[in-house]
Amino acid sequence: MLNTLLDEIRRCRACEPHLPLGANPVIQANENAKLLIIGQAPGTRVHQTSIPWNDPSGDRLRDWLQLDKIAFYDARNIAIMPMGLCYPGKGTSGDLPPRKECAPLWHNKVLQQLPNIGMTLLIGQYAQNYYLSDKPKTLTETVRQWDRWAPQYIPLPHPSPRNTLWLRKNPWFEQEIVPYIRHYVHQHLAIEPK
Repeated sequence: MLNTLLDEIRRCRACEPHLPLGANPVIQANENAKLLIIGQAPGTRVHQTSIPWNDPSGDRLRDWLQLDKIAFYDARNIAIMPMGLCYPGKGTSGDLPPRKECAPLWHNKVLQQLPNIGMTLLIGQYAQNYYLSDKPKTLTETVRQWDRWAPQYIPLPHPSPRNTLWLRKNPWFEQEIVPYIRHYVHQHLAIEPK
């Protein structure tokens, strides 16, 4: 049933008139997955390769999780479903926000097929605004209060190289939250640290 749904999602063209590079929904899921990663939307490199987090942001995310690419792309352990499944286009200061049609159209249907998810990483404000109620106004405060939602949801900053300054200003993130996530990943996914 999940495979049928994934095929349907990959054929979705709901937003195509608004997408500068056309529709190419990028998603990874398996009914056995125990970790779900919900980010913003694919960038151009991900759009071109159809491989989620196939960019410098993904390199940093894999470093946070202490996973190599083989483990990261094993859908039996890790599901990846962005807020917007297609590349939304360029904005004035980076990519445009994820299209608003995707999450209401697909997320709940996918989540119903993922009964083993024990932790969901909410990367960036779009995912956090959609999934967390009664959260602080800023991303920094939301991430700082991560333990309010743990282990079900863990709010994270985007691992983009653009956020290197944020990471330097907030060393507590890599000192407190990253080890917590790594522990979950390596305990529940039965993956050897890299």
